[in-house]
Amino acid sequence: MSSTLEINHIESVLVIKLNRPDVLNSFNREMALALQKVLDNAENDKNIRAVLLTGNGKGFCAGQDLSEAINPDGPGIENIVLEHYNPIILKIRKLNKPIICAVNGVAAGAGANIALACDIVVAADNASFIQAFSKIGLIPDSGGTFFLPRLVGTQRALALMMLGDKISAKEAQQMGMIYQVGHADSLFEEALVVAKKLAAMPTKALAYTKQLLHLSATSTLEEQLKHEAEYQVKAASSYDYSEGVNAFLQKRPAVFKGE
Repeated sequence: MSSTLEINHIESVLVIKLNRPDVLNSFNREMALALQKVLDNAENDKNIRAVLLTGNGKGFCAGQDLSEAINPDGPGIENIVLEHYNPIILKIRKLNKPIICAVNGVAAGAGANIALACDIVVAADNASFIQAFSKIGLIPDSGGTFFLPRLVGTQRALALMMLGDKISAKEAQQMGMIYQVGHADSLFEEALVVAKKLAAMPTKALAYTKQLLHLSATSTLEEQLKHEAEYQVKAASSYDYSEGVNAFLQKRPAVFKGE
């Protein structure tokens, strides 16, 4: 595995730490392709029930490593977007397991938008989010123009993207951009508690819930009601539904398998 990532398994949680702390975990091609591979492995590994994404060092991710972006022998902006970030975003969104992002410091540019693509985002009280693209004459990528307006509204999203303001974790929470703010010195442990809780839940139903919310972005009410009926039938045919009902009737804790 690439040294640009630090990978650990804690019970049924896969922990992915971006590991280029000397450059605030900014992405180069090696790290982008490595993350794609790890996400693919997580999708196919039944022993992994949840994923926790965070960064080593003082920052979560400062976005793209600009020294690679401007290198005439590098991959070039088009390939960086199409081959690095777009696949990462799609793999995060399609992952059939909960993925939690623990933002342990600055999340800028693509780093901010990768965080926002995750299912649940928790951030340290000293973390910040910056749509930094306009500062260098670029437009937001990595799904930012899709996620941010849906989280905070079009007006606020445009202002954040055009002005490139730095938003504190508390401000991000207040505007609905992220779920929770934790203490910087205990953020990982707090995020791991959330990841372990999700890993012990009926993850197939959680995956269906995730898929339904994605469908709702482009569905009419009538279409969404049909989707809900379809997915509810699938959920009701799962092992976890049977286990959950039996556990409830027998007044015992349920033991879910994600099946």
